[in-house]
This record gives sequence, structure tokens and C-alpha cells, in this order.
Amino acid sequence: MKRSVLVTLLAPAMLAGCVAPVGPVEVNRFHDAAMLDRLGKGSIAVEPAAGMDPASLEQRSYQTAVARQLEALGYTETASGGGSQVALVRVQRNAFRAGRDGSPVSVGVGGSTGGYGSGVGMGIGIDLSGPPPEQVTTELGVQIRDRASGRTIWEGRANFTVKASSPLAGTQLGAAKMAEALFSGFPGNSGETIEVK
Repeated sequence: MKRSVLVTLLAPAMLAGCVAPVGPVEVNRFHDAAMLDRLGKGSIAVEPAAGMDPASLEQRSYQTAVARQLEALGYTETASGGGSQVALVRVQRNAFRAGRDGSPVSVGVGGSTGGYGSGVGMGIGIDLSGPPPEQVTTELGVQIRDRASGRTIWEGRANFTVKASSPLAGTQLGAAKMAEALFSGFPGNSGETIEVK
């Protein structure tokens, strides 16, 4: 078989091996039942929540991902400060390394007695796996408020934890995945926590 044909046949398989496994996104949402008919309609501005840096590239990436989802739901996006509704976006990311309990060396002793005599055994286990990998947890929170009254119509939070080495730990892939999960089945059942894969 010619080399070019072999490369053509193997390329999709090699690319499939590069795709990061996608873990579930935990989502919970709440809404004001009296104002449900206002969701998905009219104009909305997507803005950073209080305390968020509007100049941050990461913040803007998540706002863009949220805006795409809101437009798909029927909203018309307007400039900051405008719109009959406002979506306030909050992003928090934390890196951590899970601790390992106990020593990497364990010793076990066992004994038995029976009709054929007795025996004592001892085993030593050594954990050579090294420290646990660093993890990144990202939380995306969105509040949709009525602009005139300031009343919160809908609120949702999405949490996602992946290895720090995963492509999904990066903002570009992570923002799109989390926003899609957050608005999946919008507006959702108020107070219910779901996992979106």
C-alpha cells in the first residue's frame, strides 16, 4: 500500500485520539414563574456581573458564548446598557491538586488457621503513580434581569472540572461547552440540578 494512502486512512484515527474526553457539566437553574413568559423574547445586553473585569479576555469569551446561546433562544443582543433585559455573566476558575491520604507505602499482614496448619503472610504495597494531576474547576453563572425593575427572571450556574492539561481547561473550548450546557433545555426546572454530558 502506498504511504500517502496509508496516511489518508490513518489520519481520522489519529485525530480521534487527540480529542479530549468530555466530562459532565453540573447545572442548576432557578426562575421566577410569574415572569417565565418574558424569557427568550426581546432585546438583551450581555454584561459582566459586579466584580468581574470587563477587559478580561476570558470574561469576554464567556460573554460571547452566552450571547450566542441567548440569540439561539430568540433574544436579540444589544450593546451594553441597552435592552429590555440584561444577562449578567460571572466566571470563576480555580486550580487545585487533590490530596492523597496516607503514605505512598502500605503494609498488610494476614494470618489463617485451619485443618492443614496455619499460615502468616505479609505484603508491602508501594504507590508509584506520583502526585495526582492538577485539576481546574470553572463555574459560569448567569442572571437574566428585567432592566427596568432590576428583578431577576432567571439564574443559572454551571460547574465543570477537568485536568489542567485538558484542552477543555482552556477558555475557548470550555466557554462554548459550559454555555451550551447551561442553556440546554432552557429555562429548565427551577431548583433542579442536572448533569449535561
